[in-house]
Amino acid sequence: MDTERFLTVREALQRPLFRDAQVVAGANGLARPIRWVHILETPHFEMLIHGDEMILTTGMAFQLDSQSSVSFLGNLIGQKATCLCIELGQYFQSVPEELIRLAERHSFPLVLFPHTVRFVDITQDLHSLIINRHHRMLQELESLSREFSRLTLTSQATPGVLRLLHRSTSSQIVFRPLKGKAIFCPNMAPEEQERLLTLLDGYWDELAELKPNAAPYVLEQENRTLLLKPVGALDQTWAFLILICLHKPEEFDTLLLDSASMSIAQELLRTRYMEERKQFSENIWVDELLSGRHEDEQKLKALIGPDFKTLNEMSYRVCLIEIENLYDLHLNPSENELDALRFHLSLLLRSAFERFSFRPLITLKNNRLAVIALDRKAKAPANRRLQQALDSLRSLQADDKRKDLKLIVGVGKAHSNLKHAFSGYQEAIQALSLHTCCQKTVLFYEELGVFQLLLNLNDGTTLQGFVRNYLGPILDYDEAKGSELLLTLKVYLDHDGSKQIAAQKLFIVRQSLYYRLEKISELLGEDFMSPENRISIQVALRAYQLLHPDKLAEKRAAAE
Repeated sequence: MDTERFLTVREALQRPLFRDAQVVAGANGLARPIRWVHILETPHFEMLIHGDEMILTTGMAFQLDSQSSVSFLGNLIGQKATCLCIELGQYFQSVPEELIRLAERHSFPLVLFPHTVRFVDITQDLHSLIINRHHRMLQELESLSREFSRLTLTSQATPGVLRLLHRSTSSQIVFRPLKGKAIFCPNMAPEEQERLLTLLDGYWDELAELKPNAAPYVLEQENRTLLLKPVGALDQTWAFLILICLHKPEEFDTLLLDSASMSIAQELLRTRYMEERKQFSENIWVDELLSGRHEDEQKLKALIGPDFKTLNEMSYRVCLIEIENLYDLHLNPSENELDALRFHLSLLLRSAFERFSFRPLITLKNNRLAVIALDRKAKAPANRRLQQALDSLRSLQADDKRKDLKLIVGVGKAHSNLKHAFSGYQEAIQALSLHTCCQKTVLFYEELGVFQLLLNLNDGTTLQGFVRNYLGPILDYDEAKGSELLLTLKVYLDHDGSKQIAAQKLFIVRQSLYYRLEKISELLGEDFMSPENRISIQVALRAYQLLHPDKLAEKRAAAE
């Protein structure tokens, strides 16, 4: 470790202002670092210091008796101060033996000034040294960070970063990927490697909760400190970078560890991006599967290859993801830019799905990302995990520089046997088509309710005739008068005929609602709330939503 990065007590004592100073106890602690210099003349200072300070005092705070000075020193040691410098004079004439014994016991340097000194000159002198060394440390850190970045452009990026981190900290470095073999720099004896990995395995549950942006996990042992920094991106941790210090970790160690982990994460992300492009191009069979071109099991087996049996036995859902506002952002993306955007979203998507135990098979269908989300936890509830994965995808995308993009998702029913993927794809299309109608960013097919039937009846005339038959008088009245009887009827029925809730949702007084309901009864007939008529009217309202999603959406938005 480079001891010049911080000022020690020994170096401070060599300054001209300490020429006559005497170390009366704690000489074994002269290598302690000094991060700042503080003047204390009060016995109650617990909130005034942070640790690693040189303390200057005239003894005013403990002039009453020797026990006060011992208590003062004990508090300093407890607050992890670096050393105590006392000026002999009016307030402090001699050093009690108890004070010397306490300082010796804790290797805490106790320094005496035999005559009056200007504390302000000491603080100015030492602070200049501390600030200059901190500035040099930041310059060194910036230089090493640039070198880390340069190494990521080489063929052996990660080993190169590990070697540079080892040289810069003089500490043992371990790179522990979640999948794959650990790398030790420098190499350790096999038995030492085994002991260290066994030790880390005992903390793996705690480490698994850490995200890439988390601070290093500190693991204290008898003669060393382990700093474990999670490495990853897209809200996923892929590895841990471990710095094993035989000394107290310094700020430089932590900052350099963070910089190295970021460089390795960039390299891993670039590798994953290249793998994603490769997988994307190799998954041509996914497109054919969703298109329903192959339903014969033998043909599917020949198409998919050796993974067929494993994949075919897994439960899955088909998800269809669309960028709703791609052409509304004045981006005018070129084909190359669109291609890069799709692959980037694909990488985000894979990260989100894998985090919640899904294996995503991804392809591009009609300018949408289509995913067969294979469930690795067949016995665990899949709906909630899939919703979490899709929410996580939107969260990752919101943290990305393309955060203005709005993603909408349609999800088909759960299926098993890959020959049914075409059915799942059609269900996802139907769910996605109702985004405007239902005003949801993620819509599951089983949530469509009566829309599942209405979509199949939408042949251009059947639904229109059904709507006119049950809602025609209200539609004509609204068009002629500019009223909102149709919206009133929908809100009233959607809340089980509750006048109080309907009036609140419509932002109107109860008397206005009564008037509207009377007009609705006049137009549709007094028995419009009878069971048969009510069911038919509610279906007609859903059919109207399906045929004119924008109209009813605008009215609903205005009311809400």
